Amino acid sequence: MAITVTDPRPIARAEEILTPKALAFVEELHNRFAGTRNELLAARAVKRQRVAATGKLDFLPKTKDVRDGGWKVAPAPAALQDRRVEMTGPASPAKMAINALNSGAKVWLADLEDASTPTWANVVDAILNLRDAAQGTLSYTSDEGKEYRLRTDAPLAVVVARPRGWHMQEKHLLVNGEPAVGALVDFGLHFFHIAKQLVLNGQGPYYYLPKMESHLEARLWNDVFVFAQDFLGLHQGTIRATVLIETIPAAFEMDEILYELRDHASGLNAGRWDYLFSIIKYFRDAGNEFVLPDRASVAMTAPFMRAYTELLVKTCHKRGAFAMGGMAAVIPNRRQPEVTEAAFEKVRADKTREANDGFDGSWVAHPDLVPTCREVFDSVLGDKPNQVDKQRPEVSVTAEQLLDVSSAEGQVTEAGLRLNLYVAVAYTAVWLSGNGAVAIHNLMEDAATAEISRSQVWQQIRNKSVLADTGNTVTRELVERVLGEETDRLRTEFGDEAFRRYYQPASELIADICLSEDYTDFLTTPAYELVG
Repeated sequence: MAITVTDPRPIARAEEILTPKALAFVEELHNRFAGTRNELLAARAVKRQRVAATGKLDFLPKTKDVRDGGWKVAPAPAALQDRRVEMTGPASPAKMAINALNSGAKVWLADLEDASTPTWANVVDAILNLRDAAQGTLSYTSDEGKEYRLRTDAPLAVVVARPRGWHMQEKHLLVNGEPAVGALVDFGLHFFHIAKQLVLNGQGPYYYLPKMESHLEARLWNDVFVFAQDFLGLHQGTIRATVLIETIPAAFEMDEILYELRDHASGLNAGRWDYLFSIIKYFRDAGNEFVLPDRASVAMTAPFMRAYTELLVKTCHKRGAFAMGGMAAVIPNRRQPEVTEAAFEKVRADKTREANDGFDGSWVAHPDLVPTCREVFDSVLGDKPNQVDKQRPEVSVTAEQLLDVSSAEGQVTEAGLRLNLYVAVAYTAVWLSGNGAVAIHNLMEDAATAEISRSQVWQQIRNKSVLADTGNTVTRELVERVLGEETDRLRTEFGDEAFRRYYQPASELIADICLSEDYTDFLTTPAYELVG
């Protein structure tokens, strides 16, 4: 066998997951599909350069027949008919997995991607937890003796696992001497160990697929699914996938992505934070018209975001697929009840807009938000499990509307610059410590929001943006000064030991990627080199 585990450190129960047969399956996936994946990643860069030079993207002429066709995706299995509330969060540690499964949400997005730092221990532990959950044996006892167990008085959330995006490698597994593809490691270990148990449970191996940029990348996933189901002797179509439309090029290929996955497709999701990150990344050097205002001021009611979400709902329902809404990232704070209540009202308004627009469900990041989201969707759905039958024939979205970034209200301010640098460093520090999801200022931050933060800073330097509240121009020197001040603030807040181990390296990394002449495609790529 030409697959090697490079991390010798012991991980509890790792031998249950890293079996010779499971590793051989991952090796076969890598050998069959890594080459195509590499070609598709190279094609991303070529397309971005072409688009950035013109500031234009458009729907693909060569796939017009797909967009105009009358095809539909396969009918949803019973376990995925009702998705009105989806809880998101990492699958490791076990405590968080149990809380998510017990939350009362219809679905749990078990995140192996943006809410998880891919340390080798986290990767293995997440698969263990998901396997134990499928077998009904998942439990956890805290150091204080508090026990966490799966509830038996109500249904558990249906698990939809999110593997890493195509761009990430897995340095702890080498195949023929090269790092394995992270997405194939996550999918391969999960599918090999858990798929048949999920089928026995009356569910199935369900997945969220992140960060794709084209229908050809969806085709690759479909090829992986077909091979994997044959390998384990499962019926084709047992796997179901929901695709996150969280990149700007993917927004122009929604029909095509569903078409490529039509036997396995379950729906599309409006991944709002990564979508904003993608717009900044894609058009970072295309001029001031693509400079977004402060992150906090970009609302889902902005015309270009409305175009994106309305097109998503229309496309999904035309094809018989579910349209899933975006993240509510509020974290309740019992010490600030008034602030929390105001935040909850914003969540209610956001979910009400989604439900009335035709979304079939939406995401929350904390169990306390489940009742709010459920209440909103209950009021619209009633006894219906979804509203896929709600067509949107009046919606007609143009390429110009999707790219109308300059219509967003708001300004670029020093307060926004400070917040971006604070969040980027604070999140990266926690990520380096092994935790991919962290509450910052009562919001659950994951890699997507950190990516927006550091990308806005790079873009503002590149475009010499003028700060509305101070009149200063964003320069390398200004960013260095503000970053130093925000880093000192974090040292005060978290102490010298944590600062030395995590916050100082995080600040240095953010400085490198924000001040570099060259743009770094993903913050997590260089950060991954700093973790075990």
